[in-house]
Formats: sequence, C-alpha cells, structure tokens
Amino acid sequence: MIVKKLLLGGLLTASVLGMMGTAIAAQAPTKTATDAAMAAPATSDPVTDERLANASSEKEAGNWLMVNKTYDSNRYSPLKEINAKNVAGLKLAFAVPLAGLEPSAFGVGALEGTVLAKDGFLYATDAWGTPYKIDATSGKEGKLAWVCDTGVDKDPTLGILLANRGAALYGDTVITNLADGRVVACDDSTGKVVWQTKEATNPGEGFDGAPLVVGDKIIVGQAFGDWATRGFIAALDAKTGKELWRFYTVPEPGQPGADTWKCDTAKNPDCWKTGGAAAWVTGSYDPATKTLYWGTGNPVPMFDPSYRPGDNLYSNSTVALDAETGKLKWYFQYTPGDYHDFDEVGTQQLVNVKINGEDRKVLAHFGRNGIFYTLDRSNGSFIAGTPYVDKLNWTKGLDPKTGLPVEYDPSKSLQVYVTPAKAGEVNNTCPNIQGGMNFWPSAIDPTTNTAYGAGIEGCSAITPKPQDSSSVKVGQTFEGGGYVAAGAQTGSIFGWDIATNKQVAKQALPYPNYAGVSATPGLVWSGQVDGTFGAYDAKTLAPKWSINMGNTFQAAPTIFSIKGKEYIAIMGGAIGLGDFGYPELKGKQAANMLYVFSL
Repeated sequence: MIVKKLLLGGLLTASVLGMMGTAIAAQAPTKTATDAAMAAPATSDPVTDERLANASSEKEAGNWLMVNKTYDSNRYSPLKEINAKNVAGLKLAFAVPLAGLEPSAFGVGALEGTVLAKDGFLYATDAWGTPYKIDATSGKEGKLAWVCDTGVDKDPTLGILLANRGAALYGDTVITNLADGRVVACDDSTGKVVWQTKEATNPGEGFDGAPLVVGDKIIVGQAFGDWATRGFIAALDAKTGKELWRFYTVPEPGQPGADTWKCDTAKNPDCWKTGGAAAWVTGSYDPATKTLYWGTGNPVPMFDPSYRPGDNLYSNSTVALDAETGKLKWYFQYTPGDYHDFDEVGTQQLVNVKINGEDRKVLAHFGRNGIFYTLDRSNGSFIAGTPYVDKLNWTKGLDPKTGLPVEYDPSKSLQVYVTPAKAGEVNNTCPNIQGGMNFWPSAIDPTTNTAYGAGIEGCSAITPKPQDSSSVKVGQTFEGGGYVAAGAQTGSIFGWDIATNKQVAKQALPYPNYAGVSATPGLVWSGQVDGTFGAYDAKTLAPKWSINMGNTFQAAPTIFSIKGKEYIAIMGGAIGLGDFGYPELKGKQAANMLYVFSL
C-alpha cells in the first residue's frame, strides 16, 4: 500500500464509516460557489458503451474518456500536432485553480488523478474525490461549469487518507470514488448528485482509485488494506449503484487459497480478516474475453510475515476476473509471502506482440519489486522478467519457468528472500519499498511495442517489529515494523521492449518520480516533484522540452484536442511527500492547479 511519506492521513472513524445505507437515494448538494456557473448547463455527447469500447479509434483520438485512455491501459494518444520537432515551442495555454486544500489530520492531500477529456470539456477530481467539470471548448481558458458536492466530510480531525486518482464517465453521469467508502454519480449537465452507494461497509474501508466502466457496470477496488482491512473488487450497476458482484482478494476459510493464510493463533488468529491485498489502482479490461485484470497490494502486516505465514493469496498479484460474474479466471503472484511492502497494484497493460516469432496476447507490468514482467494474459503464465531499476538486491533472480523468485520454497510457511525479515534487525532492501514504480501509471507506444515508466532509484532500511493485531485500531496502519530511506533517492524514466523484455532507453532524473507517464508519437511526458513538467524523446528519452511550474507533480498528463488543436493537461499540487533530503524541495507551497499547454 502507500508508504508513510505518501500517507497524508488515516481513515474515517467507525461512526462516520457507518453512516448511510447501501444505494442511498439522490440528495441535492448544498449551495456552492459554482451555482452561477451552473445556471447555463454545459453539455456534450453522452459516453456510451460504444464510445468506451472504441476509445482508441480515430473518431475518439481527441478525447480521453477513461483514466488510462483505453481499456488496455496503454495511455497512448495518436495526436501528433505536438512532436519532437516543434515541442520546444510549447507554452501554457491556460490554467484553472482547483479547491480541495482543506487539510486532513495529516496535512493537505495530493492531486494524483488523470484529467478526463470529452468533446472539449475536462473532468478533474481533487484529493477529496470531488469532481470538477471545466469548459475548455474555447481552447483559450477553462471555465468552471460545476463542482459536484458529494457531501464528503472535510473535518480535519477525521484523518482521511487524502488522495484520489480520478473519475469515470458513463452516459450522462460522472462517477467518483470517495475515501469514506461511497461511490457517487453526478449529473454531467448540472453537477447534481444522481445516486450514491455506501459500498465499503466495514470500518477502515474506502476508495481512492478511479472507477472503471465496463458495459453497464462500474468496477471499483477497496483501497485501504494497510489499515488492517480485507481487499475487494466489486461491480456496481452503472445506473443505480447497486452491487452486482464482489471478489475478495483475501479468501476466507474454506475458499480456494485460504490455506495460504496460516494464521498464528496466538498473534493473529483471524489474519485473513486483516490481510490487506487492497485493489487501490484502476485495472484493465479485455472486451474480447470479458476479462478484468487488476493488481493487488501487499499482505498485512506489511513488514512482519510471522503474523500471517504462507503465500498470502491473492496479495501482490495480478488477478484476472470474469467481468460478468467476478469469478477468478487466473492469478499470478509476484512475491509470495512478501515482507517488503511490494504491492503490485501498478498499471496492468494489455498488448498484442510477436515474441520469438509467435503472436502473443501479453499483460505487461512494471513491478513495484523492480522487475518488468510479461505474462500470457489468456492464462497468466510467465513469459519473462527483467530488473528495470539500477539496484535490486531482494532476490537473485526469477525462475525462468515459473517467474517466481529463485529463493521461493513452496514447502516453507515463511519465505526467506536475500534480504530477510528478522524482528529487530535492519533489512536493507533495494528497490525502495515504494518501488521501482508504485501507483503512478506507465504507458505503451503500440506502434513500437515499447513500454515506458518512471520511478524511484533507491533503497530502504526495514526493521520488523512485533505488533499485536488486537492493538490495531481504525485509522492506524498495521505495519509490523517500520522503515527509513537508505542512502540517496533519485529517479529515472525508462523504455522497455516488450517483445524481448529488454531496456531500450533510460534517462536519470535528479529526484524520485511520483507522476508516471503518458505517450504520444515520438514523445513521452512526465512531471516531477520539483515542479518540472517535460517531454522526452521516445527513442532516447533525452529531454526535449521542460518548464517548472513551481508546484509538485504527482499525476500523469492527458492529451486531447479541441477543434483539431492538440493540448496537454496535467494537475499539480501536493505536499507531505517529504523532501528526500534535498534542501531545495523543502517548504513548497500547497496549491492545486490544472495546467493546459499547447503550441
């Protein structure tokens, strides 16, 4: 799950989490400063199943209709007005201030979401999950059309985990997930609440990932596994919010995989109930097979596996689910019995590529554990895996047949990788427990089958420490130890050939990257924590253009067009990341902004 430097709060209190019932009736939002803007409703064409299924078509090239652009999560726009030859002329077209700066108990949250673009209108969410619709049809300014009042409680004493990664569009509604466990649909024309569902029903549960619309279903993933909850992925009816199915990422006794949670009867007798494996980043979808591909987080407690011996399925995995029923088709677990906090929630990218002369349907994934994986997405079988970080020491490599770490021993309840977990002893692990790559998205150029990512180059010093599960309360993480950064923490942006699973380009960055990437023909785009937003050559990853906006970027960019003109949008605004030991990063001001660039 998200590590301490990214944790900007705890969770809602049990009393607040208990509010409202399932499928709450629509409520009129309270009066806001946007009432005047809503006097003239902003309209555009509804988002249909057909539009989403054809999001990669030429007709939809100027739009960005879902969080990762298309169901395959490749975050690639074919727009090419802005290219390597003229990108030096890029300038700020306009900017829009956003709200959401109200602090939680642990500070102001981060803008981590991807802006959606539909027919000249932009849709953003702040750290509270509040949706904003912005009229950008003039191409010269962004006019606030409405702000949907979800009724989320912004009481700073509640200690909400303050982060949100975007909204979803379906029909005439804009759908957002909230940290208090609700899923809310807002009217696209007026911003009024249409329906809301209290989907997370147990203390400590909530959402921060963007929903994914598949047919008439909204797919959501429970986010807060580190707070001793049980992860799940659920499908809701897109028109009413009623739950259609739910898949738990930690099986209960009697279910397949339950024997991989060998709960210590003295320390943690019901370890599956607090097992984590949260599904806190949006997955992918293959319409041809009606299969969802979702990444899951670390088992809990994260640093001391003695509380939950076993492989701990289905943590640290990609799970393939039947979109109609929610039933498991297959899984691939990257790090069984993990004790490094190596969630594998990151982007699950789908691509068709020829490998060794054979056409393969591939799932590509930059693992948080520092390894780039390719899997056969029809059955989850391992194809290849290669480290993409400069330093990796937790394993000596992968078994070429299974893709499991070579140290993995199925006869053992507690796995021992190269860097062991011993109570009270420091475990120096590379990469940093945040990755490699974490929640921030990667991209694929389908014309070259090159995968692009950006992340952290560094290590962590982890110290397991006994922690009684009975002492864990709502709003507290169940860590079983702690960690500090070990040595210098820098970053990099990299390109990977999917067919050969080999690096084709890499560019060092002065700071860790928390924003991820998007791609266009010939260019890769990313923001940095020091406020720099830039474009990189797709072949060499050499910098081609950059500008410093004086903000912190923790979100990836969106590429869209208005009347044939190309624009690049990105949200900036976050504090609480820490300065990584760099004096120049200290004291950055909190400011939530949407920036839009053009030639």
